[in-house]
This record gives sequence, C-alpha cells and structure tokens, in this order.
Amino acid sequence: MPKAVTRTRRKASRTTTQRMVIPMIMQAMIIKVITITMIITTMTTVMFMTSIVVMTITTAIPMLMTTNKPPRPRRRAAVRADAIVEDAANEAVAQTPADRSEMPDNEAAALYRLMTWLSPSFPVGAFSYSSGIEWAVEAGDIKDAASLRDWLKSMLADGPGFCDGVFLAQAHRAVSSPDAAGLRDIAELAAAFVPSRERYLETSAQGRAFIDIIRAAWNCDGLDQLVSACDGVIVYPVAVGLVSAAHAIPLAPTMHAFLHALVSNWISAGARLVPLGQTECQRVLAQLEPTVVSTGKRALEASLDDLGSATFRADLASMRHETQYTRLFRS
Repeated sequence: MPKAVTRTRRKASRTTTQRMVIPMIMQAMIIKVITITMIITTMTTVMFMTSIVVMTITTAIPMLMTTNKPPRPRRRAAVRADAIVEDAANEAVAQTPADRSEMPDNEAAALYRLMTWLSPSFPVGAFSYSSGIEWAVEAGDIKDAASLRDWLKSMLADGPGFCDGVFLAQAHRAVSSPDAAGLRDIAELAAAFVPSRERYLETSAQGRAFIDIIRAAWNCDGLDQLVSACDGVIVYPVAVGLVSAAHAIPLAPTMHAFLHALVSNWISAGARLVPLGQTECQRVLAQLEPTVVSTGKRALEASLDDLGSATFRADLASMRHETQYTRLFRS
C-alpha cells in the first residue's frame, strides 16, 4: 500500500481518537468538579448545622441549670466591700440586744416589782386616805376635774409630793452607799416633817404596812438589818426607797413609779368625793404627767437642804379634816 494512504489513515485514526477522548476527559473533569462542589456544599452545611447545634446547646444548658448552678464568683473588690459591710453589721448587732423589744432579766424583774408594790391592789391601805382632799371638796376648793387637777398639781410640785420624793431618793442613796447612820437620820427627819397628825398617821401606817408585806412576800438579804438601822418609824416614801435599794432597783424608775402611785391615789379619792367619772379621772392623770415627770427630776437632783413646802391650804385641809363632821377617809 502506498505510504501516502497509510499516513492518511493514521492521521484520521488519531483525529477520531482525539475526538472521542477529549469529551470523555471533559466529562470526567465536570464530574469531579460537581463532586467536589457537592462535597464542599455538604461540609459547609454540616459545619453550619453543627455551629447551630453548638450554639443551641450552649444557650440551653445554662437555662436548664439555673436553679442548680452555683452563683458566679463576684469580683474581688465587691467581695471586699460586702465583707466590710457585714463586719460592721455584726459589730452593731453585738453591741445591741438581739431583739430591741426584749428586756434584760434584771430590768424585767425591777419593772415587775415596782408595778406590784405601787399598784392600787398592794395592801397598804392607800384607798382609805385622801391627804386632806375630803375637806377641800367640802369647803368648795375642789368641785370639778379642773379644780382637782390644779390642787394636785400644787401638792405635787410645791408640797408633799416633792418632799416625799426627796426623802425617797435620799433613803435609796443611803442604802446603796451603804450609810446606816444617814439612813436613820433621813427616816427620823421624814417622820417629823409631816404637817398634821392625820398626815403622820397616813404616811406612817402605809410605811409600816409596806415593810411588813415586803418582809412576808418579797424578803431579800439585808432587809431586816436595814429596817433595824432606821431605829423608829419608817414613813411611806422612806420605806419605798429602802426596799427598792435593797432589791437593787434603780432610783429613777422607782421615783416615777412612786409619784405616779401617789397622784393616782389622790385622783381616786377625788373621783369618789366630787364625784368624777372614769374618763375625767384619766384626763386629769394625763394632764398631770408633765408635773409628775418634772417633780421626779427635781427630787432626784435635790438634797435635804432643798426640802420645803408652800401648799398652806392643803396643810390646813389635812388639819381641819380631823374635826370634819362627816368623813369617808382617815385623812
């Protein structure tokens, strides 16, 4: 066969082979590109879904564990500030009672005894004495609540109320010192200081009854020796001062409780004599509160040299009551 024909055939064969191979190569490349694209797309999708799942889990776990998760530690400065505040609060609590409404046992006992001893129900016979008020009512000096208030205000501030307060305070201090000789002198002076026979009967009888009941029901160490040291009559204010000091009851509350009991008994006598209603009596007691407080303070600050009375009409009333024709009270 001629060489030219052979070359032509070979050339045609190569051309045919190239035409068949090129499309196959291109097809394979396209398939690879598509495969790679699909792989990349799948991986991207998986990564995106994974990130969503991770974010969801990260958000959900704290929400699900809120009640069980311990509190996040605070910053050091905040912790230090809270510690300072807590220390200050603990120190304040340590310096004050746990409950401000509570009362120490010794104060509670003192209050209990004062309320008992100076109650109208304590059997010293105070209800049977009027301190001359009965005569003042008959004479017309006391005729209503206002005049009773004015009469008692003078008796408290300028008469037997103030003097009795001074004797109580001095007796209390003599027992607390202790000063047996001073206590005896105070008791003697107080008994001699009353202006009339009936007033002497009133204060000495109540003083004796007070001491007797305390000995029988509320006795304490040293009380009998203190009573013996007085060596004579113990009038009512001296008896109260002596006993309260023997029981270690502070002077100031004893003073105010005593003056409250004194003015309450006077108002009770006036209520039966005028007569007055219970509400009117309470108004008088409320109006006399400033006088009771100020008289108590003066008596606490006074000495025996400050003793004195300027209630001459009340002193005359206690004297004239001795010869009064009709009487409900012993004084």
